[in-house]
Amino acid sequence: MMEKLSSAAITLLFLAATGAWFTHLFVCFTDEKWGFLIAGAIFFPVAIVHGFGVWIGVW
Repeated sequence: MMEKLSSAAITLLFLAATGAWFTHLFVCFTDEKWGFLIAGAIFFPVAIVHGFGVWIGVW
């Protein structure tokens, strides 16, 4: 039971991080923030944090 739960949690975390990364790409493309787009592409945790921030309304 715990193996399935931890596997599901890891899968959901991976999907959320991927979605946040794509959100970062979309927002940077639409707002024409090219420098921030490149920074997020090179150092992906920046992009993931930015994507989550967009989701919750911080940015």
